[in-house]
Amino acid sequence: MNNKINTVVFDLDGTLLDTLQDLRDAANHTFEKYSIPQITLEQTKNAVGNGLTVMMKRAIPQGEAHPQFNNILADFVDYYKSHACVKTKPYDGITDSIKKFAENGYKLAIVSNKPDISVVELTKYFFGEFDIVASGENEKAGIPKKPSPEMVFTALKRLGAEATDAVYVGDSDVDILTAQNSGMPCVSVSWGFRTREQLVSFGAKKIIDSPADLYDAINDMV
Repeated sequence: MNNKINTVVFDLDGTLLDTLQDLRDAANHTFEKYSIPQITLEQTKNAVGNGLTVMMKRAIPQGEAHPQFNNILADFVDYYKSHACVKTKPYDGITDSIKKFAENGYKLAIVSNKPDISVVELTKYFFGEFDIVASGENEKAGIPKKPSPEMVFTALKRLGAEATDAVYVGDSDVDILTAQNSGMPCVSVSWGFRTREQLVSFGAKKIIDSPADLYDAINDMV
């Protein structure tokens, strides 16, 4: 293990799990009920990143101004919660990378802007063999969403870890800002919902292109 970094905090969607198809299918299932145009995978990719509420604001043509927005959002969230593991799967090589971190004594956490119950269930389903602290959107408990650092700080506290000894891994501008606000270096990944070019435009300082490179990229950090 690196003498400095002993903790890795991961984003979930677009970083560890390819959730795009299930998010699109849940949106389109809901949109059909309300006669809203169906969306493509590419449109879904551009809508995600700031939680399910923001996704709906971006995906619905009228956004939050739609007269039934709250009902649409509630139906979408309800349907997605029970259909979050239909097509979702880890990116190739991710499970091996997490295993390597675990075997080498790293503390691990997952923080996401999707509902807390979904984050916990997805983490247990796909990565239950590992000791990972997982938390999602829980603003009712007074923990604001990313890019606020509070979700990260809460996870670090549960791990007994310090931000000065941690690195953040994510695939979006929200993740880069979250890392900055948390006082942590950020490793950006290009296999998720944003392209390498977009990540560069967001100010990414370290970008990797394959899950197979994740362990070495972090273990070599000083």
